[in-house]
Amino acid sequence: MRIGFGYDVHKLVKGRKLILGGVTIPHKKGLLGHSDADVLLHALCDAILGAAGLRDIGHYFSNKDIKWKNISSLVLLAESFKLVKKQKLKIGNVDITVILEEPKISPYIDQMKKNIAKTLGIRNTQISIKSTTAEGLGFIGKKQGCSAYAVCLLK
Repeated sequence: MRIGFGYDVHKLVKGRKLILGGVTIPHKKGLLGHSDADVLLHALCDAILGAAGLRDIGHYFSNKDIKWKNISSLVLLAESFKLVKKQKLKIGNVDITVILEEPKISPYIDQMKKNIAKTLGIRNTQISIKSTTAEGLGFIGKKQGCSAYAVCLLK
């Protein structure tokens, strides 16, 4: 068994969609980034790649490459998993925590899990997504950004 850890953070800005787990969530601000800036999926990509002993998401999907501009992070997740499947590894489970003051994402978690399960070819029961706030502390607490942590077990 192999365990990988991933982390990502993006700034919240006006004029962008808020996309987490491949779900567009209604909000006055969205995440700034080269792709759709989906911190949840970016952290998951890094966890999956790390568990396989591969390099980070930025190595494979550079923000300097126009090919990845505004792309759905579900595509990045699928591409990351293709690299892992070459090693004949399978996902045991993934566990993700999103840190965001607002909006509440709990109404969207089931759809996020469906998106991830479909992309990775696993069951919803192999995926855990949780959310918390920063209790008003730091840049996340001041509603300036969002971060996510993810772990992945490969076997």
